[in-house]
Amino acid sequence: MTFKTVHILLASLILATSTPLLRAANAERKVLVCSTTQTADFAQQVVGDTWEVLCVLAPKQDPHLYQAKPKDAELIARADLCVQNGWHLEGNDWMKTLAEDMGKPLVNCIQGVKPCEFEEDGQVVKDPHAWFSPKNAHIYIRNIQTAVIKLDPERASEYEARTRLFVSQLRTLDAWIRRQVNDIPANRRVLVTSHDAFNYFCRDYEFTAQSPAGWSTGEIAAGSSSERRRETIQSIRDAQVKAIFVETSVNPTLINEIAKEAGVEVGGSLYSDSMGERGSAGESYVGMMRENVLKIVNALK
Repeated sequence: MTFKTVHILLASLILATSTPLLRAANAERKVLVCSTTQTADFAQQVVGDTWEVLCVLAPKQDPHLYQAKPKDAELIARADLCVQNGWHLEGNDWMKTLAEDMGKPLVNCIQGVKPCEFEEDGQVVKDPHAWFSPKNAHIYIRNIQTAVIKLDPERASEYEARTRLFVSQLRTLDAWIRRQVNDIPANRRVLVTSHDAFNYFCRDYEFTAQSPAGWSTGEIAAGSSSERRRETIQSIRDAQVKAIFVETSVNPTLINEIAKEAGVEVGGSLYSDSMGERGSAGESYVGMMRENVLKIVNALK
């Protein structure tokens, strides 16, 4: 998206909201625009109804492969604050580019997280899927809280109170997950998914992570390497894995093919880079994690 396109969109938006009535309506609440469904849920937990929280991505959309559209620039033009995951989860840094083009402040939720790291083309890459650890989710929500209070210090006590409540829920979630996964014998804690999205979950709860693709779903779109596919199938056989999993935001074809070749079941579809649709059990972060854990435990125990 060029600077010229962005400026045209911004000018159009300003003209469209130029009447006094609309300006007054738009001034009632600050606007917070998030890149992903997870960051939007975290933001909503902090601000409640005091801000309008908008999200660029819809449920089931893939942040790795997403390409910014003109309507996204319109959203960013309205924003008082932008929020992204960071560490290149947003492919080609599309959220950062939009925010910078519009001169909007941007929160990197992942700042302060201890990363899982990969080596890719001779370089160390930080895994951006850190929200799969409830302990990391604490960091995400604290980063959002800090940025929101900076822009609206008069309501600081409200934002802090909401954040404390959600952090207590995250601690409860973490303890609940640990109890649930205890039903899976240690030698069966092998989690095979479409791409390397669950490393933080596996690190926290003592699973071995395995996938036929790397940290970005771009590798799936381009075609995973035959060597990595063979390694995945061999790992499934060696560990006598009972089931493997597709992901809601990823094409299931590759995992279905591997399941057939390895002679195992597909244990269900896990929420990964996107939460569930409104009205689904996975429409919130806590619901997404709960449903994922139940599917994993039921398939592997």
